[in-house]
Amino acid sequence: MHTRPLGNTGIEVSRLCLGTMTFGEQNTEAEAHEQLDRAVAFGINFIDTAEMYPVPPRADTQGLTERYIGSWLARRGSRDDVIIGSKAAGPGADHIRGGPRLTREHLHQAIDSSLARLNTDYVDLYQLHWPDRQANFFGKLGYAHDEEEDATPLEESLSALKELVDAGKVRAIGLSNETPWGVMKALEIADRLGLPRIASVQNPYNLLNRSFEVGLGEIAHREDVGLLAYSPLAFGALSGKYLNGAQPAKGRLTLYERFKRYTTPQAETAIDAYVALARDCGLDPAQMALGFVNSRRFLTSNIIGATTMAQLESNLDSEALRLDDDVLDAIDDIHRRMPNPCP
Repeated sequence: MHTRPLGNTGIEVSRLCLGTMTFGEQNTEAEAHEQLDRAVAFGINFIDTAEMYPVPPRADTQGLTERYIGSWLARRGSRDDVIIGSKAAGPGADHIRGGPRLTREHLHQAIDSSLARLNTDYVDLYQLHWPDRQANFFGKLGYAHDEEEDATPLEESLSALKELVDAGKVRAIGLSNETPWGVMKALEIADRLGLPRIASVQNPYNLLNRSFEVGLGEIAHREDVGLLAYSPLAFGALSGKYLNGAQPAKGRLTLYERFKRYTTPQAETAIDAYVALARDCGLDPAQMALGFVNSRRFLTSNIIGATTMAQLESNLDSEALRLDDDVLDAIDDIHRRMPNPCP
């Protein structure tokens, strides 16, 4: 398993990270433990979660993902050999903390609740799940600013995160679903106020959405703030299993109507092209999609998720896949013809 540095924190994380947002929704506690055991045995040391998980978010399941990880940690009796990243929810998820914000008070509440569920005294990486301001995230295009917006100042959020670091509850901090302005502003505030620098940014990145490359890619390189790539398979769409109207019984895009980002006509056209390329090259389409993400120089870790052990094994096999230049050139050719159909 390849490892990469988490910013300038001195923490080394595996190039593949186990995503867990299905734990408590599509996966039982026993299935979650089985996935965690297999991932660690394979060489993964990085586990991604959030206080909001599982997804889709609901009041009656909120926190189950962290609880399942916590019971796994308690069972195995070892904590320091795994890197755990969690996230604090921003505005909109009103079933959390009575309407979550990224204020000092809310962040202290959020970390204490997460630590209790996780059965641990600290998390290695703590991230702001999405901005507490008007910004383009979760696929939003176009920017309209409201002068009356109710936003928590980024200075307050970052100062609160420093308090969590100083208290030993958090080792490193990061952002998620962030814009180039947000990342650079956070770095400027940290330098100006003597706060911890963000170590990473967790944003979507896959063959259908390479928008990270525009702006954030350069920031990742020049500022040492690497990408934690989520949705590298576009909710499984890049495996090709939904092509031609297919609706596999337990697929996320079959089960949950809210996930329509990767099911548009333009997405299907692009997916068909990528799947055909993979098959022409003798590659598994899902592994090719993951291999592409793994090849990016701005990547810190690629967050893989699975609902079955067979899917997990396939995802793990992508670690050994190296795409040759001809395949990468062909991927770029498709991207030039159909750029970012699912931003």
